[in-house]
Amino acid sequence: MKPVKNLALGHAVLVSCVFSLWGCQENPKSLTTESNPPKPEPISVAAAPALCDPPSRPLGLAANISTETKSTSGSEPKPTKATEGMSWIAPGKFWMGADDSTMPDARPVREIELSGYWIDQTEVTNRQYEAFVKATGYKTVAEIAPKAEDYPGADPKLLVPGSVVFTPPAAEVPLDDFLQWWRWQPGADWRHPEGPESSIADRMDHPVVQIAYEDAIAYAKWAGKRLPTEAEWERASRGGLERQKYVWGDELNPSGKWMSNNWQGGFPNANSKVDGFYSTAPVKSYPANGFGLFDMSANVWEWCSDWYRPDAYKNFSAKDPKGPADSFDPQEPGVPKRVHRGGSFLCSDLYCIRYLPAARGKGAIDSGANHLGFRCVKDPD
Repeated sequence: MKPVKNLALGHAVLVSCVFSLWGCQENPKSLTTESNPPKPEPISVAAAPALCDPPSRPLGLAANISTETKSTSGSEPKPTKATEGMSWIAPGKFWMGADDSTMPDARPVREIELSGYWIDQTEVTNRQYEAFVKATGYKTVAEIAPKAEDYPGADPKLLVPGSVVFTPPAAEVPLDDFLQWWRWQPGADWRHPEGPESSIADRMDHPVVQIAYEDAIAYAKWAGKRLPTEAEWERASRGGLERQKYVWGDELNPSGKWMSNNWQGGFPNANSKVDGFYSTAPVKSYPANGFGLFDMSANVWEWCSDWYRPDAYKNFSAKDPKGPADSFDPQEPGVPKRVHRGGSFLCSDLYCIRYLPAARGKGAIDSGANHLGFRCVKDPD
């Protein structure tokens, strides 16, 4: 029996205690509809710590931290066909984390030194993932039916291929019940992100989603790459900036422009699409950061190789940290989780402001969603 997933029956919803980015609770409620829901209020750590892991506030680093990124070497390896579409991140030091009481798992702020590496300039796209699947015949986790022996007592009707899909409610709802906007959808997978009636035919340059951890690992190995460590991801996301609130600087909308694909309007029912997109956006829809990388803020969450622990930074090596040896989430003990980074198109200032460079997410290794993808890194030859 696997302890990872818990199949709940209400309204044919698969409630998985792996979906920690939505704050999965051990005994989740079935989807309900309130006739007169209260007006949503910004979620707070004190009110609902399990729902936003916790919610992020404006990023502020310690006042005594240097504003300059230190580099030990400016030399760049010669690009090759294997590094096409990647940016070189030179060896150097940076300050990792946030001195922010609302993000306790991003503390303490540490100066970290990293060796040089290549990183994809964009999230892996549907076009790229399709090439991998055509070459290998690979099937993702969402395309394989759960085994009955792994989930004793589950309704057999739920033991079909599928995944979890964001489904906005018709009206405002309280923000303390994530099942108001997530549902288990049979037939949802990377080719059909919202279910069997959806298609990626006109989204080939969007990031691939509905990707579980092992699906990302399989692609990376095929491509001769790997997933980034959490430290590698954060340094790359900052683009050479320190003590900045966003990956592009301190101003949310410089010159009145939206710089990333996140949620505007009332969450979770009224996305105003001021930034131009309702769900995923094509990669390179927004300006690159200082390292030439796109969508390091929002669009889709990205898998990292590190196991998740809230105390990870306390024990990080100062040089090339690989993360903790095991996983522990006090909200869901026993559920193995890896780190997610970057936030997604669902990140709302009313709910979770996790499209900031220091903010951490987490998710069970066997679960994808329609706002979760990845990008790869490559070590120099």
